[in-house]
Amino acid sequence: MKPIVQISLDLTNIDEALETAAMAMRAGVDWLEAGTPLILAEGLHGVRKLREAFPNVPIVADLKTMDGGYLEVEMMAKAGASYVVVMARAHAETVKCVVKAGRDFGVQVMGDNMVCPDMVEGAKWLEDLGCDFIIHHIGYDERRGIAAQGKRMPSPLDQLREVVQAVKIPVQAVGGLSLEQAIRCPEYGAPLVVLGAPLTIDADSFKTADGDLESSLRLICEKIHAYGDVAVGR
Repeated sequence: MKPIVQISLDLTNIDEALETAAMAMRAGVDWLEAGTPLILAEGLHGVRKLREAFPNVPIVADLKTMDGGYLEVEMMAKAGASYVVVMARAHAETVKCVVKAGRDFGVQVMGDNMVCPDMVEGAKWLEDLGCDFIIHHIGYDERRGIAAQGKRMPSPLDQLREVVQAVKIPVQAVGGLSLEQAIRCPEYGAPLVVLGAPLTIDADSFKTADGDLESSLRLICEKIHAYGDVAVGR
């Protein structure tokens, strides 16, 4: 599988999200993500606006679904989402409902293993229930809370190889990665590279990062796309 670059629009204003998305597209980004802050702020309206502006671009709706899975997927699919996210800590029936709705409405399902007691087993469980992708995820609050205690901040790279080797579906790593770490994800067997807070978004204010972001993104995309095929599946 060729590497895919996804930008997470973890913003709270649709106009800024559209501006950032347009810049990302010019730079060579492949997928857009309506991040959870954007969905909370703008809801279905935000996803519809992204779809109207970018009719041919895959859009990930980071719902972090925990319940009511079928309806949430139906609503986001009809708004224009291409991918939806369900949490591994949800009930198995919720994951099944999300997967069924995905099949019914033509969207694919990304299963997120955040806060699983065993991240590898959580990923395998999501695959067994029918998810199409795995998000190997160390949460924002978890990272910051542990760092505030003076301890080493956990990274999704800590177990990324184990997760990749445990499943047959594509994996992406999310959670506090530096630019250098994100660019290296294909080396770990994870072809879906997510650029977001704190890479392209100010993690504290959830506003677009300062500087010449477009030029930086273009270089990042070129480097990731030049990696070549990433073997997927154990």
